[in-house]
Amino acid sequence: MSFLNQLKTQARALQQERTVQDQHLGELTARTEQACRFVLSYFEDLARQLSVIEPPGPAFSLDGKTPWPPMKLVDFRVDARRKMLRDREVFDYVAMGWLVVPRPGGPGSGSVSVNFPTDMKRVEDRLALGPVRHERHEVRDFERGNVLQAVRYEYVAQTRGSVLATADHAKGRVQFRLLNTGGFEVLHTDLPAERIGHDLLDELAKRIVGEPNGFL
Repeated sequence: MSFLNQLKTQARALQQERTVQDQHLGELTARTEQACRFVLSYFEDLARQLSVIEPPGPAFSLDGKTPWPPMKLVDFRVDARRKMLRDREVFDYVAMGWLVVPRPGGPGSGSVSVNFPTDMKRVEDRLALGPVRHERHEVRDFERGNVLQAVRYEYVAQTRGSVLATADHAKGRVQFRLLNTGGFEVLHTDLPAERIGHDLLDELAKRIVGEPNGFL
């Protein structure tokens, strides 16, 4: 066999391999797109219902000791963004967000004081996670050489929650990021696109409204 024919054989083999890979990627992309369309439709319907119901929120505390007042979830909104992938427009992510506010009246105010670095980091991480509007005040003992005694955080008892579903077309999966669905927290899970359906998203909806669920 001539060297040219060897190259032709090698090229045909590579072309066949690439065709199989392209078909596989196309199938993964199609499944991921179908899952994202379903998530978007479900979120839009869910947001309409929960905006009317205004379900109770989870328990919140910045320091783990000082509870916030009973909260509720309001103003549910849905957003979806798209991107270009292999000369095709596809979903980038689908998101649903909401406000967490006190049940009686509007946002109230509160304060917590901490005096250990680990407690300070916990409080500041949760303030940033919200995000929670706040002011930071250092309490110092001037009679002992301006020694820092504690840090007091004055805050508005209002925060946000959200669910972000990000498409991973190359793997045929959808990555979920849950913010403040059970207090101050961020949770992640990564699921195959074919698992996205009513049963799974019903479990997610139960988690958002504080009912027992198997989403995670």
